[in-house]
Amino acid sequence: MRLHVEGWAPEYGAAVEHDDQLTPAEGSVDVTVEDRPWEPIPGTDDGVERVAFVDGVRRIDARLLLDADTGPVAGLCASYGVGAVVWDRRVPRSEVVDATVGRVAVLGSGQAPSLPPLAGGLAYTPVSVPDDDPASLISAVHDAMRRAEARLAEQLAGDGLFVVADGPLYEYAPGDKIGYVKSHRRTYLTGDEAGIVGLLPAGHRSPLFTIGEGGYRRYSWYLRLADRGAGHSWAGIVRCEASAGLDRERVSLIADRCAAVLPTVGSEPHIDPRAPQNLVPIAALERHLRHLLGDAGLVLRSLRSALAAAA
Repeated sequence: MRLHVEGWAPEYGAAVEHDDQLTPAEGSVDVTVEDRPWEPIPGTDDGVERVAFVDGVRRIDARLLLDADTGPVAGLCASYGVGAVVWDRRVPRSEVVDATVGRVAVLGSGQAPSLPPLAGGLAYTPVSVPDDDPASLISAVHDAMRRAEARLAEQLAGDGLFVVADGPLYEYAPGDKIGYVKSHRRTYLTGDEAGIVGLLPAGHRSPLFTIGEGGYRRYSWYLRLADRGAGHSWAGIVRCEASAGLDRERVSLIADRCAAVLPTVGSEPHIDPRAPQNLVPIAALERHLRHLLGDAGLVLRSLRSALAAAA
């Protein structure tokens, strides 16, 4: 028994975060799908030429309050950015592509926000949520961002790139793409299988398992990006997902590829506070997208001025 200080900077939470409302895993888990012993599997680089890392960032620009006849209704204005870094391993070279910004104004209690014209060409898409739970407002922003990420991931996979989408899969359509999950909020494995994850060497993966049923079923596996050193047994562990609509042999190839290729772009603690899980291309993309969102102070000033003038 040993107590560890989590490697991530405190403002980013923790790489392993258990929540009673999120455990155990949703749906059934099948650890026998790959039909091989549960032991570490070394990664294999199959020479994939182009890899696209897809991610999004979001920001609350302002809190809103609607004075309705039935009482105050909470809302918010938020911006999100979505894009990709395409890594051409033949050159080698990376570039940001298809970076876009979306903005939404959300109100609760079934109310639809109506904003006056804003300075600087800002435009917010009105969104309504049925209840008055503040968490629903954030969820609406997150869903808008995730839908934009999913559309971009599908587009790039359709163009023949191998797509690494930051976060769990949003769409389960088959394609040469994975969901890349860098923090662990659900318990998927137990017993000996869970123990194997803690024993993975760097550049190795676990056998495949499946999560869920029907249209929500997907393949998953764990891999270790870097040697744990003096860290806890799950230090540097990430979980990947792929569509259950893919052939199992194809998913095994993708999983082997991930275990070999992703550790080569893992971040370092002196560079990134979420090292090594926050991959270098994803960190660079996040910085670029945050810049595209614009100055938070100027955006807030524009919203305040417009609403005050319309009062």
